[in-house]
Amino acid sequence: MNEALRALRPYPMAELQRRKASLRDQGIDLFDFGTGDPIEPTPPMIRQALIDALPTISQYPSVAGTPALRSAVADYFQRRFAVSLDASSQVLPSAGSKESIFHLPLAMLDPASGRDTVIYGSPAYPVYQAGALFAGGREHVVTLKHSHGFRLDLTALPSEVLDRSAIAWINYPHNPTGACVDLAYLREQAACCREHGILLASDECYADLWFDDAAPPPSLLQVTKEGILVFGSCSKRSGMTGYRSGFIAGDAELIASFRRWRAAMGVGSPTFIEAAATVAWGDDAHPAERRAIFSAKRALLCAGLAERGIDILPSEAGLYIWATVPSNGDADAYAARCLDAGIVISPGGFFGNGGDGFFRLALVPSLSDCERALAIWPS
Repeated sequence: MNEALRALRPYPMAELQRRKASLRDQGIDLFDFGTGDPIEPTPPMIRQALIDALPTISQYPSVAGTPALRSAVADYFQRRFAVSLDASSQVLPSAGSKESIFHLPLAMLDPASGRDTVIYGSPAYPVYQAGALFAGGREHVVTLKHSHGFRLDLTALPSEVLDRSAIAWINYPHNPTGACVDLAYLREQAACCREHGILLASDECYADLWFDDAAPPPSLLQVTKEGILVFGSCSKRSGMTGYRSGFIAGDAELIASFRRWRAAMGVGSPTFIEAAATVAWGDDAHPAERRAIFSAKRALLCAGLAERGIDILPSEAGLYIWATVPSNGDADAYAARCLDAGIVISPGGFFGNGGDGFFRLALVPSLSDCERALAIWPS
């Protein structure tokens, strides 16, 4: 067994799946706010593009991805962020964002060099930890505070930590809290990493899911393309969680190195998946429709939970609600009470340090199911 398996926190979504299966076996009707896997149908044009691209003969895909997909991602960045990318050298498709986030330290971290550390904030998406551990690196986990907007401020870290670090992860809009940042924050973090020779990696999977009239979240690529990599995904913005399609974009030299590593791993996506993703990145209407749906769910849940005395932390984007546990503040006990009522939530502790006393709701159930859940919600 790889020693990293012993150090790894249990993956929270796997634990949720076990709990949900047990309840379903008991015949309990579930309202599942636990896993961020939207139920809205994948747009028909995306499904049709996949069908149309199914080949008569199946052959190995290219790790570099199809030129059409790389161009679609580059065009998306031009439309969405006014950022120009060279599709051939600054864009690399991936099988969703999780695998590429996990694999980055395996490609870019050399523990023997003395730069053996990966920085990330917590509460966090668990894959940042997993990637660091399986690459033989050390973690430097920064507990993120509500009082500081859940921002990971690299400039506040000791020089000895920064000078031994190879990779720093930022994730905004933030999972699980929904916190957002501005361009000034991104400039500060990029400058700090440039000064200390750190690869700054930005997980921007929720960048197209802002609520109501909030400002669209920025991208790190609006600040610089040097020494950075940005990770994106079709999963939530396009209803393609099961398709597993995303991208890595940024520094051309880093992209070239990562491409060589990925070729050795054989992580090329099927061409029919990439055809569907090409259509997804080329269209801005369907993400807008999905934003409206998620915003409506959020508004309904926030109002209903507030009536039950539950404090919702403000957020401007993402797929989640981050809330304070009522009563005694024991998130695990509260999650168990909710589960007894058939409501699945994620205790904040699932996401590491800084999660105690909070819980996360994924904006997954339909509006009518949100209303039904609120009618039985424990206070």
